[in-house]
Amino acid sequence: MIKGKFTDNLAKVYALYTLGFLAFFVLMAVFEKMGAGAKAIGIGFLCFTIAIYAIIGYLSRTAEASAYYVAGREVPALYNGMATAADWMSGASFVALAGGVYFGGYPYLGFIIGWTGGYVLVNSLMAPYLRKFGCYTVPDFIGTRYGGNLARFCAIVVLVVASFTYVTAQINATGTIAAQTLGVPFELGVWMGLLGIFVCSMLGGMRGVTWTQVAQYIVLIIAYLTPIIWMSNKQGFGIIPHFSYGGAVHRIAELEAQYGLSKAAGDVGVKGVRVLTTPQNSPAGNEWGMVTLAICMMCGTASLPHILMRYFTTPSVRAARRSVGWSLLFIFFLYFSAPALATLTKLQLLDPNLATSVIGKSFEEVSNLEWVKHWSSVGMLAVADQSGDGIVQLNEFFMRPDIVVLATPEIAGLPYVISGLVAAGGLAAAMSTADGLLLAIANALSHDLYYKIIDPKADTRKRLIVARVLLLFIGAAGAAVASLRLTGILGSVAWAFDFACSGLFFPLVLGVWWKRANKAGAIAGMVGGFCVGSWYLYMVYAGGMAPWWGIDHIRFGIIGMPVSLICMIVVSLLTPAPSAEIQKMVDDTRIPSGETILGSSH
Repeated sequence: MIKGKFTDNLAKVYALYTLGFLAFFVLMAVFEKMGAGAKAIGIGFLCFTIAIYAIIGYLSRTAEASAYYVAGREVPALYNGMATAADWMSGASFVALAGGVYFGGYPYLGFIIGWTGGYVLVNSLMAPYLRKFGCYTVPDFIGTRYGGNLARFCAIVVLVVASFTYVTAQINATGTIAAQTLGVPFELGVWMGLLGIFVCSMLGGMRGVTWTQVAQYIVLIIAYLTPIIWMSNKQGFGIIPHFSYGGAVHRIAELEAQYGLSKAAGDVGVKGVRVLTTPQNSPAGNEWGMVTLAICMMCGTASLPHILMRYFTTPSVRAARRSVGWSLLFIFFLYFSAPALATLTKLQLLDPNLATSVIGKSFEEVSNLEWVKHWSSVGMLAVADQSGDGIVQLNEFFMRPDIVVLATPEIAGLPYVISGLVAAGGLAAAMSTADGLLLAIANALSHDLYYKIIDPKADTRKRLIVARVLLLFIGAAGAAVASLRLTGILGSVAWAFDFACSGLFFPLVLGVWWKRANKAGAIAGMVGGFCVGSWYLYMVYAGGMAPWWGIDHIRFGIIGMPVSLICMIVVSLLTPAPSAEIQKMVDDTRIPSGETILGSSH
């Protein structure tokens, strides 16, 4: 029996949770041996994990403002690192990234470099100082540091646009997983996933989301690593392939040369089903393209409100800094594994020495494979004999990049219980990020817009009701947009990072590191960077103009950020300096010890 305060028993609680999850996995494996069907196992995994998240969310319910907005500032560094990693390991990381590497190769490493390297900026420029400031939200920092409701409102607008763009990608991922596991249409899957997201975040706010995200990280990392280790062992690369799968890359190159294979076709309609196989928003492979993509992703990481909010939850400034280190370690486990997963999966399809290969086999044989029929039935895979030779070539095998990770266990001929595990992991990744994003939007609107601007006299109960109602409306809007499938998962995520860094990166950084930065400069920086970046996105994406210097629409932050910096510096220097009180507040923010700037009454 676990006694005492919950936060004093975290190691025991999550050790028991992990053992329970592994026991459930073994139970599902036994059921499969006894003849349980694939659909029943998939539903079992999804229902079990969502039920666990729901229980955690219910037990974490709160009516206290501090607990709802910042989890009572009592989350230890290690567990905040796990929660942040789950917040970060979104549907893009879990579901889409390996698919991008599978089809597009090394240019996709720009995402990995940027998303990981961004935590260096978070640790050195942001997290400890925002924690010392003592704010609840990112607009809270902007509004208090620069003063006035207009600066706060501008930050709210950027936050909502960036976070909403990001959350649609996560709901998109839940729709993909539901379509695979439950056999329902994608459009219905996004609404089913949304229900699970609401359960985690509605009642407990940041406290409920934090403890749910720790549980979700455990599920997603087990789910991601298990098929990699299994495939690697079967293919002869050992149980830790991360340092030895170079041989698989050479083998793939040999097979492609032997078969004379060309790249997969980009877009095909097979029996009325449109399957897009070339990754949407594929990054350029040249040096300039890689560098600019990495810069946008790094600065976006250091600007995204739902990530920065995580460091408001630690007990101290020191804990905030340490939790960034833990975050990087937990994130590393997945990002270091994504290229290995993509490589081993491709080898499974190509190598005739492996029983699961499909390239080079007859169309009749491939079309009758159960996993091919399964994914074809939900419109995510197709084969088409375009050459008329009856043999499946690489450019005649059409698979959406977003399903590479989810389909890998079936491609590799692993027991279906592994497919159920991977689906549960993908759902955990998408839900954990969606929880954080929805909470970031709802908290900013309820705390910064409603409480700080519209009704400063509102009591805690009224503020939390507003936050929960907003959560419902924002989530529903996100599901509606996601069901339209306007862009791929990675495309939506890249846009979110660009929006965030265009409008928020320099106002946040200079707010900590330049005392001369003032309200007029911050407003000019946010409005200028965000508007110019958004205009560039629209013009390039809609085809209204050619990209400047090769900067396509997934890198528009490279256009927005310099505009933001120039506007902020020029306007700040042309207008009066901040008051002595604000300048002292900036000095105090950079001192790790002492009381938080806003104090406990905030």
